[in-house]
Amino acid sequence: MAGRYCRLEPLEAARHSGELFEAYSEAPDERDWTYLVPQKPASLPAYRDFLAAEARSEDPLRFAVVDLASGEAVGRLALMRIDTLNGVIEVGGIMFSRRLQRKPAGTEAIYLCAQRVFDELGYRRFEWKCDAFNAASRAAALRYGFTFEGIFRQAMVYHGRNRDTAWYSMLDREWPRARRAFERWLDPDNFDTQGQQRRSLAELRED
Repeated sequence: MAGRYCRLEPLEAARHSGELFEAYSEAPDERDWTYLVPQKPASLPAYRDFLAAEARSEDPLRFAVVDLASGEAVGRLALMRIDTLNGVIEVGGIMFSRRLQRKPAGTEAIYLCAQRVFDELGYRRFEWKCDAFNAASRAAALRYGFTFEGIFRQAMVYHGRNRDTAWYSMLDREWPRARRAFERWLDPDNFDTQGQQRRSLAELRED
């Protein structure tokens, strides 16, 4: 899946582990791993082994986010809980490094997934779920155009604590408006010379 700023390609340990480990190591602490089920691998060999196991999975189906400007992997995500019978799929396992956060490529990565889900696969429902305490993820879901549906209380236990899960969705009938907003937001004309957006996704969805 290729766009203007990034490309999503199937995750491969040999191809992506070094670049991802380096990109994630730029964070000053481990807070980016707070809401991920696995603990952060402590070394590149450990991360390579971890990534090799994840890459073998068919559900979740994992992708590396490659920055087209540098040609390097700077994040990852997955399409998961794939329900072909009912046309439902979730985007999850999202781990964007500091090189990708708050950048057009990060938004484009979600757009490319939605485009695959709705336009290519013809699915009916695209889901986003996160820890109810994860304020950044919940804000991102709304920014991208997902609708909040509620909290599943005591949905799971991880890192020795309870997780309530916040559910969001986007439906096929909502996608055309969201797609137009994504495409207008990602247009280079929407950014000034400092790279700051001129109009937000929320504004563009209301046009």
